[in-house]
Amino acid sequence: MTKENTMRLLLLSWLLVRGWVQAEEAAVEAMQEYLMFSEYEAGIILPNQIDQTVFETATFIDTRDADQFDAAHIPTAINIEWREVLDRIDEIPESGLTILYCNTGSLSAQAVFALRVAGRDNVVVLQSGFTGWQETAAYKP
Repeated sequence: MTKENTMRLLLLSWLLVRGWVQAEEAAVEAMQEYLMFSEYEAGIILPNQIDQTVFETATFIDTRDADQFDAAHIPTAINIEWREVLDRIDEIPESGLTILYCNTGSLSAQAVFALRVAGRDNVVVLQSGFTGWQETAAYKP
């Protein structure tokens, strides 16, 4: 390898690393901005808030794995595992209330956070998850 090619390779490597660092900084900045300007209860919905009107107008996304979804889920729910929400973001509505849930709300909360940082402000996590919906939802068809 010539000295000129070595220099080109080093420059290209530096540019790639610099781009990665800038992208990482932008992601951290977006997360900080979201956290600083969110209201305390932004991004959540309680099972007892899901009345018939909410149920019939919201999109439900079950973020559990396919086996759990197949065993039982909220009627009309779409199954998108929590770690796939950004890969499958085009399947998630950009408007209208979209409620994500898992068994208890912890994994779906991570999915909602990722989607909100990605710019989706219409997504909320079902606090207490599928278990809470079964126990205290205001409306269950």
